[in-house]
Amino acid sequence: MSITCLKAGTLATIQDIGRIGYQNIGVIVSGAMDSFALKIANRLLGNHQHEACIEVTMRGTAFHFSEDTYIAITGGDLTPTIQGMDVPQWRPVLVRANQTLRFKGAKKGLRSYLAVQHGFLIEEKLGSKSTYLRANMGGLNGRALQEQDEIQLMNTNWDTPVLPIKNEYFSTVSWHVRPDFYKKARKRHRIRFVEGNEYQWFTTATQQNFERVHFDVAMSSDRMGYRLKGFKLQKDVQQEMVSEAVTNGTIQVANDGQPIILLADRQTTGGYPRIGQVISADLHRFGQMKPGDQIRFERVTLDEAYEALYDLEQQLNHIEVSIQLKK
Repeated sequence: MSITCLKAGTLATIQDIGRIGYQNIGVIVSGAMDSFALKIANRLLGNHQHEACIEVTMRGTAFHFSEDTYIAITGGDLTPTIQGMDVPQWRPVLVRANQTLRFKGAKKGLRSYLAVQHGFLIEEKLGSKSTYLRANMGGLNGRALQEQDEIQLMNTNWDTPVLPIKNEYFSTVSWHVRPDFYKKARKRHRIRFVEGNEYQWFTTATQQNFERVHFDVAMSSDRMGYRLKGFKLQKDVQQEMVSEAVTNGTIQVANDGQPIILLADRQTTGGYPRIGQVISADLHRFGQMKPGDQIRFERVTLDEAYEALYDLEQQLNHIEVSIQLKK
């Protein structure tokens, strides 16, 4: 079984949670920009939560299904349709053979995750199917999806859940498991962080204003990092850094005084001072931010960061229980 990419759109790549355990030798992690949405898409279909999905960005992507295929779409609302009919999200859907799924454009958020039951038959590189474009690594031939790409599905016996809401194009269910974060369009985002290694390098006024002002997401933002525009951050300590370790969510301050938040395709070391580290529980929010959105930072303690991550994991577990009860 397979699906075919009819239109590539803005950007569509194969992503899972990334290459874990190789940063110490300089390997880029990559993976889904919104791993929370990816995990839910997989759980809706009974997949392992880390299974690879197609990460669809913004608009224009289309896929043809040659056979009946169980899918789930989560993340941002990119207006998925079949034959002009809206395809429900955050729930299992059976797409009928010879139908085409189109993502018409972003209503809410920026990235959607398309999961198929049992996953895609993609060769793993260092334990991951994720695409890292700059190194032509992983995914489908190390690149973004293109027109006429055929993506093989795992050759496994299909489960047949009952999907009572039917038409000639697809079947689905009445329930959904969409978390509150995804229910409305957001232009302003509250992002929590803990102090970075070089936090004390910055002036008292900078430390205070870092939490008081809004920063705009710049047009030059991408999967490697989100560049912000706004209040210029100033240092008390004037010295050059040697390269130090960075990770997902590290907030660096470039020479122009503007913050850069490192994300999925980040490098493993960096030479800019690290004013903060976005807490793990808030990282998935960047996957749905668009250029022009605004960010306001809130400093929290390490204990509060752990508590927020625990709450997010509990939310994921509750969603899993809800799915099982509804099947």
